[in-house]
Amino acid sequence: MTTRAGTTRPGAVLPLLRTAHIGPSVAVTTVVALLALALDLPGARAVAVTSAVFTGQLTVGWGNDLLDVERDRVAGRADKPLANGELAPSVVRRCLVVAAVACVVLSLLAGWRSGAVHLVVLVAFAHPYNYYFKATPWSWLPYAVAFGSLPAIVGLADRPSQWPATWMVAAAAMLGIAAHFLNALPDLADDAATGVRGLPHRLGAARSRLVATALLVLASVVAVLGPAGAPATWAWAVLGVVGALAAIALVGTGRRPFHAAVAIALVDVALLAVVAA
Repeated sequence: MTTRAGTTRPGAVLPLLRTAHIGPSVAVTTVVALLALALDLPGARAVAVTSAVFTGQLTVGWGNDLLDVERDRVAGRADKPLANGELAPSVVRRCLVVAAVACVVLSLLAGWRSGAVHLVVLVAFAHPYNYYFKATPWSWLPYAVAFGSLPAIVGLADRPSQWPATWMVAAAAMLGIAAHFLNALPDLADDAATGVRGLPHRLGAARSRLVATALLVLASVVAVLGPAGAPATWAWAVLGVVGALAAIALVGTGRRPFHAAVAIALVDVALLAVVAA
């Protein structure tokens, strides 16, 4: 909410965070923070690259809800602060501009190579998802590109900069596509009712869950077998856990499949961080 002078009230903080899709934003930022820790980035650069990604994700989330406000109202999304009147669009626009400026500055502080990949590949590719891709069969592509670029964003922030291994980029991209399917599952009906028909909507809930699970398992296998040398014993044990979770994701009932798939995603993030070290 805002005052008559247009300033943001303290009570608007939580609605602003919800409008920014804070869960996915924090998830992506956590992946970057773990990779920065695994690669032993200098403290200042680790903070800069992690903060840059977080502010970039804020712009994507706020941009998404600003574009979808009318669609969310039609769908009766009471959980959307812009649609239910908790927030004024002008407040979100101002926050988006501040976050965008911070994103550019922080990206450059992380190093021009890392900053260029972040701004040109991740952020500049994520916003077209909101404008165009989300309603097409190519809805998965921005997620693949964005997540696949994360290891490069972190590696190029190091001194000397280092380009990530192909297997790491592939695993991160598969994790991103799976995240797209998992993120879309709860909103399939509302999205379809307002004309959004991305790939998950075209495949349906059952097949989307299958695709997400398969990609998560494959990402786990790539993370274990990708690095040079024989996998450690613990890595094989992790794959066993992933297999068990995949079985729950495929044949479980209620919310168990979704929770199992999310658990595999968390395992994959931990695997990427550990093997990158």
